[in-house]
Amino acid sequence: MGFIYFNDEQKQRASEVDLERFLLAQGEELIRSGPEKRLKRDHSVTIRGNGWYDHAIKEGGGPVSFVQRFYNLSYPEAMSMLLNGEQGQPFQRAEPKQERAPKPFELPPAHSDMRRVYAYLMRQRFISRDVLSEFARAGLIYEDAEHHNAVFVGNDEHGVARHAHKRSVNSFGKTFRINVEGCQPQYSFHWMGTSDCLYVFEAPIDMLSFLTLYPKDWQKHSYVALCGTSDNALLWMLEQNPQLKKVALCLDHDPAGIEACGQHIETLRERGYTQAVMLQPQQKDWNEDLKALHGQEAIPAQEHPQLIVADAICQRIMEKLSVSKGSQAAVQLPGLIAQYKSSLYRGNPSQAMGWMENAAALAIAAARRECRQIGRDLAPEQLEAALLRRIKPHHNRSSLKNRPGEIEVELRGVLAKSEGIHTAEEKMQTATAWLDLAASCAMVPVKYAADELIQQQKQAQEQAQAPPSMAM
Repeated sequence: MGFIYFNDEQKQRASEVDLERFLLAQGEELIRSGPEKRLKRDHSVTIRGNGWYDHAIKEGGGPVSFVQRFYNLSYPEAMSMLLNGEQGQPFQRAEPKQERAPKPFELPPAHSDMRRVYAYLMRQRFISRDVLSEFARAGLIYEDAEHHNAVFVGNDEHGVARHAHKRSVNSFGKTFRINVEGCQPQYSFHWMGTSDCLYVFEAPIDMLSFLTLYPKDWQKHSYVALCGTSDNALLWMLEQNPQLKKVALCLDHDPAGIEACGQHIETLRERGYTQAVMLQPQQKDWNEDLKALHGQEAIPAQEHPQLIVADAICQRIMEKLSVSKGSQAAVQLPGLIAQYKSSLYRGNPSQAMGWMENAAALAIAAARRECRQIGRDLAPEQLEAALLRRIKPHHNRSSLKNRPGEIEVELRGVLAKSEGIHTAEEKMQTATAWLDLAASCAMVPVKYAADELIQQQKQAQEQAQAPPSMAM
């Protein structure tokens, strides 16, 4: 798309597009989450009016930045999409936000018994009676009086309720899940133990399901349900319990859960928690595992598309290693990046991905050269494994058009490390920097292939749902 001028009035209209209406018009599915909506394909993203926020990467903005990021469009393309191109009427504006005083948190009134909650959690969700009773006796689960919802309570460090998550227990109809207004997210539903282990879940029922599956001495350990994927409650648990050293991230086995795990592990390691691991259910979540154990149909796990395609792309990159000379990396990489930009501009993305794979192979060759200079020769299998470890979907979301600039900045940093005479330790640091650069290059074709896979899966799903054709 050529240069397009947008006047101030057009920019104002684009910035005021109601994102919820816009996304529904694009065929996106939204899930209610209190006063906001969540993207079904990415639960970490919430929408409200003309604003969005990605809780996994802690970034947000307005309609233009949303369309640029999530539809991989340039600024002019995003503007035109929001304004219906040059024809027609723009999407309806979001109503101005009405600021109001926050409502004080208050627990919903409790019903006289927990008959419906017990029946739902035990018969339909297969939660252990012993586990459920332990939380009920502690006042952490009860049935509300008005609608008979299950209420999962989170207390602060003084035992005062500060958080409550309500969930409907209907056998039929639409599921209702919401945090009570005024609650504070860091105090989400949890259990404090005495060991050094903390287990982290997305939802209270996931947490109860895990305890049902693995009941041995469960009370000794600590558990928290984030009621989403934000790390507020996780970090609060660690602050309140200095004995906690080991963290198992037991989030959903789907793309959103995988990305959130990657982000949380990095956050934890930055704070000194080196024993943080991802623990995945076999099915989509721990309750689906529990359902499968009882012979019920379960929602299967969904692997992250980027991790599905990464193996084949890394293998292709390694096949190019034998013809890549590490000594030429500094000279040849800028040209490969330029070739990538040119191919993408001419509308030949497949060729552009080939240039970036070549760039990744050249960066790996440079890393291997640095290691050989200090007497450490890494086998291709070791290099491929190191490359795969660096493919992180939660760092691989920006537009493919923005990647050349990012990679060029990273390349300048690597070249600065390479200058002069270095110790063996500094040589290894430079080799690591080259490997990181190789991963940055490799993640470009990984994202492209993953986006293509998602589109193919979507088309297959639409075809499967379409009525059969009438043969004449």
